[in-house]
Amino acid sequence: MAALAAGAMATSFLAAAEPVEIKFSHVVAENTPKGQAALKFKELVEQRLPGEYKVSVFPNSQLFGDNNELAALLLNDVQFVAPSLSKFERYTKRLQLFDLPFLFKDMDAVEKFQMSDAGQSLLGSMKRKGIVGLGYLHNGMKQFSANEPLKLPKDASGKKFRVMASDVLAAQFDAVNAMAVKKPFSEVFTLLQTRAIDGQENTWSNTYSQKFYEVQSYITESNHGVLDYMVVTSDTFWKSLPADKRKVLQACMSEAIAYGNSLANEQNMKDRQLIIDSKMSQVVELTADERKAWVDAMKPVWGKFEDQIGKDMIDAAVAANN
Repeated sequence: MAALAAGAMATSFLAAAEPVEIKFSHVVAENTPKGQAALKFKELVEQRLPGEYKVSVFPNSQLFGDNNELAALLLNDVQFVAPSLSKFERYTKRLQLFDLPFLFKDMDAVEKFQMSDAGQSLLGSMKRKGIVGLGYLHNGMKQFSANEPLKLPKDASGKKFRVMASDVLAAQFDAVNAMAVKKPFSEVFTLLQTRAIDGQENTWSNTYSQKFYEVQSYITESNHGVLDYMVVTSDTFWKSLPADKRKVLQACMSEAIAYGNSLANEQNMKDRQLIIDSKMSQVVELTADERKAWVDAMKPVWGKFEDQIGKDMIDAAVAANN
């Protein structure tokens, strides 16, 4: 009888056990490709591991901003984050590759590189620092914005542009005699609104969802760089999971990333049109000669970071354009 009672108590305890909470923090809106991917991950995990794991998603820097989310990850205050690739500079110099201006001609080239052996190898480039890459999440190609039209590099001269905490992006603006201001994503709207900065660079979806177009008169369709993310977890947390659960979580994340990526291009084109329709910001389209002037001005930045990134990696990225 005692054994039966003990068994009943154990069964009761297991039945009442709360699911393990997994926190997924990010800095953008829920209606962006990243936001939708995070929600898809939550849906898939709770569908496939019901009662075992609960995923709590925190968008719009509600939990951590982009200047401290990686530190929070390593402290296990959050289990998944998806910073922009620029944010990993202090953990590996190899990922600076994605900040090089005019490296990729379009998102197809970005995807081709990321799925290559070279691109996949970068997912493991921070393991010694305790960070495990699970996949690349697309946002899209970046555009310049300002309160004056930016048609040629000289138009950026003397202006202040917000950039992520990236030495490559700072060098990119140095190349056109502009000033790079490293500030968190959550502060950009206020900085633009108060004219503390003159402009910024971002994808169409971020520019629309964060309402940057409401406080910027012009957006130059430059497609000068890529703004993608890497979904990461901590090596400590990842290893703590039972192997079978880890396999399910990886599958859920891969599917969620694929889902987010399928939305990215469509979302950017939709948001581009919404910005045009708003008539609050004018889209500046570059001629071939104007675009060439930007490329000529910024491409020397590649050479400055070749030793840190690796010429082999840059060559592999360039090859993806073919």
